[in-house]
Amino acid sequence: MAELSFMISNRVPQDGDLANTRGPLTFWITDNEDVQTLSNWNSVSADDFKASVLKAADSFPLLPGEQQEDQKHVTLFVHGYNNTWSDAAGRYQSVVSSLFRGDSSLGLCILFTWPSAGAALDYLPDREEARQSAPDLALVLDEFYEWLLTKQKAAARNPDNACKAKTSIIAHSMGNYVLQEAMALTWNRKNQPLLVSLVSQLLMVAADVDNDIFDDSDVPGKNDGDGIANLTYRVTALYTGRDPVLGMSAGLKHFGKRRLGRSGLDRAPGKTLPDNVWDVDCSSLIPSDASEIHSSYFDATSPGSLALMRQVLRGIDRKVLTNQGLAPS
Repeated sequence: MAELSFMISNRVPQDGDLANTRGPLTFWITDNEDVQTLSNWNSVSADDFKASVLKAADSFPLLPGEQQEDQKHVTLFVHGYNNTWSDAAGRYQSVVSSLFRGDSSLGLCILFTWPSAGAALDYLPDREEARQSAPDLALVLDEFYEWLLTKQKAAARNPDNACKAKTSIIAHSMGNYVLQEAMALTWNRKNQPLLVSLVSQLLMVAADVDNDIFDDSDVPGKNDGDGIANLTYRVTALYTGRDPVLGMSAGLKHFGKRRLGRSGLDRAPGKTLPDNVWDVDCSSLIPSDASEIHSSYFDATSPGSLALMRQVLRGIDRKVLTNQGLAPS
């Protein structure tokens, strides 16, 4: 039986494609491996989509606590700036093929695709599109949160009803800005809860956000990454100073701060960071002749990067990852 792919979008369906304009959320499922052709996808209702995801997650094995690293995931992938919906779907397909297929599959992955202009000189309007898309992504995160609360209550009554899946997120490039704004909305909308971690593992890949996003030194609890840090068990930022796209991004629209995905976390004197946030310089994990460094983290030509992502999502301790050489020290 073919495995399912899942997609949520706030792009407007238009002429057999999903356009670069924002509209209501739509939900899609396919068992076709060619996810870059919209006609291969079936548009379904929000309730049917949720039921299909829950059915797939319920098929995962229920593992004891000592095997939690092998527990399957329901992962949300938020793409960065892309020229078309097809580009975003192609990136999603590569992530699924590398991490969510076969005997070593981490579980299932859902694409969240938002309207993104994509060209370098469109970075300013792209950022506005990202901000406008945040409430739509927040609605998805709200559903995740309510599902986790329901499973937590069910498990308290009967351990056999415990959740069989972790929730995780992979965000790329400006998708991290969409996520930053969305998680801030969810954090405040749910009255800043500390009852349950919404996200087990968050991978911020080549993040196009300020590198002091998590700094608590000025006004503790009031930073841009407050929602992310408090709703996530562990945040891992992957970066490289070799990324020319983020160098251009900083020059075009950001003043006084470097990009997290290019420079890593701001550790200047006086800066304070949450304990559950760390970063990894992936410069040595991306081939020296990579043509598109900004996206090379996901390519088959960067096996070290993909291996690191897999082990991070599994929840392997950061010191273990460093000691084993998976994460450069």
